[in-house]
Amino acid sequence: MFKPSRLLPALLLPLFMLAGSPAQANWHLDGESSRLSFITGKNGEIAEVNRFLVLHGKVDRKGAAELSIEMDSVSSGIPLRDERMRDNLFEVERFAEGKVQAQIDLRPINDLADGAQLELRLPVSVTLHGQTHSYSTLLLATRLDERRFQVVTLEPLVLRAEDFGLLPGLAELRKLAGLKSINPSVPVNAVLIFNAR
Repeated sequence: MFKPSRLLPALLLPLFMLAGSPAQANWHLDGESSRLSFITGKNGEIAEVNRFLVLHGKVDRKGAAELSIEMDSVSSGIPLRDERMRDNLFEVERFAEGKVQAQIDLRPINDLADGAQLELRLPVSVTLHGQTHSYSTLLLATRLDERRFQVVTLEPLVLRAEDFGLLPGLAELRKLAGLKSINPSVPVNAVLIFNAR
């Protein structure tokens, strides 16, 4: 005899499994495991590594990717320098966040076997200090396991202070620190881990 109560769960189970599969999931940034760093140069010969400690991001089912950077989380290892970057350069009270946005074709990444890698040339837009500019980036996507993938920059993304209205703040930093010069071009590198949810 036909029993709808048994047939319905049998029909719905594959749909629930598909909806929860990584191929259909939103991917959320693992901020604890991810890193966004940049290199500053001063006086023509000194280079220093800085980073942002607080990142948020996700890639939705259609491949729309967004990374948000809390600008007041900048960390150089020197508290006074961090304060000056927050207040005089980034002006975090007016511009609390930076953003990176891109559109990704998720199919090749979802099709990767665990441990397999894929190079991606991807246009991205960067919004910083109220200004937005577009760049072409070379990335490496690695499928870590069924529910995680990693994206790293194969080439640094070089941002110029003048493109984001940061030259006056840079000049102020130079005066406050008593430096001869600060390099207005900054290479940025990223290691981003995404988890399926």
